[in-house]
Amino acid sequence: MKEKIYVIKPNKNISPRLNNMIKAFVEGKSHEIIEDFTTSLNLKNKKLLFAAEINKSLYDISMINFLSDLIENDELALENSIGSMIICSPCELGTKNFGQDILFLSNNMGCHFIGHPLVEATDKLNNLLKWKRVLNLPLEQVLLNRCATLGERLFYFENLKIENPKILVLYSTPHKYSNTLALWHMVKDNLPCDSNIKEICIENGKVQDCKGCSYNACVHFGKRKSCFYGGVMVEDVLPAIEESNIIIWLCPNYNDAIAANLTAVINRLTVLYNRIIFHDKSIFGIVVSGNSGSDSVGKQLIGALNLNKGFQLPPNSILTATANDPKSILNYENVEILSKNFSDNIMHIIK
Repeated sequence: MKEKIYVIKPNKNISPRLNNMIKAFVEGKSHEIIEDFTTSLNLKNKKLLFAAEINKSLYDISMINFLSDLIENDELALENSIGSMIICSPCELGTKNFGQDILFLSNNMGCHFIGHPLVEATDKLNNLLKWKRVLNLPLEQVLLNRCATLGERLFYFENLKIENPKILVLYSTPHKYSNTLALWHMVKDNLPCDSNIKEICIENGKVQDCKGCSYNACVHFGKRKSCFYGGVMVEDVLPAIEESNIIIWLCPNYNDAIAANLTAVINRLTVLYNRIIFHDKSIFGIVVSGNSGSDSVGKQLIGALNLNKGFQLPPNSILTATANDPKSILNYENVEILSKNFSDNIMHIIK
């Protein structure tokens, strides 16, 4: 992959702040600004920066239209590209939600996202107060510093294959009629028989949600490879995540949200997050809905684990399906092809 950054900026009415963010991101790097879609536009095998300026409706309509044109022209228009994103908002809202939308769409078009791929600029930059304390700089300078750092990470990122990976599967529905588990078993059947796979069921009542310890207390527990509550999280789940290269989250859709048990696991990850960096680990998700809303759950996984915790998001990393009645996933249209393709997506990052 050529070391050049392609800045996707279809909105032609951007603020001086976003313009400065782009400049900080690409400073000293070969780059090209992409403003308009054409049928001859080639964004495969590229390093991409999505630069968005959301308005008071909390959307950048130009960016949505640009991606819509890409999808209509080629559903894998971003195949094997590596992405990151910067977003400006006129208020305190919208940056994370819009970021999740763009990452979900782009990932489904084949784009790989590095861990922590997003820099957000809310109106008063209150989202950067933590970094202000760390860097001891004015907020506007903190913002540009974060953009420059993200630019360096994207520019020098090498998408290396994983040799003999340890794969961890986390789920919370042990029921033998679970459509989500059945879909995973179909995916698993297409993986090499010698794959190193560990499955952990997060049973009801076994994992309490995060207590909300102070940062110093959380770091204190983390250094001792422990947590305030202890239990199965400390004994099994956290060590398994630390040892794994790939984590697959099985998420039946509960009220358009990740199951409470798995949400508690994500929240409790903070004690490990304060001790190690997740940038070399990748996540996948399997989401099954009884009616609709699989995209809502998929975006929550992306927001919590890629944007917030910093796991890599490989191309096409979220498999979605709709199945209501027990075992009805077995009759889902093209389910054998979908499960085989998803196992291929997992194998794509393996050496």
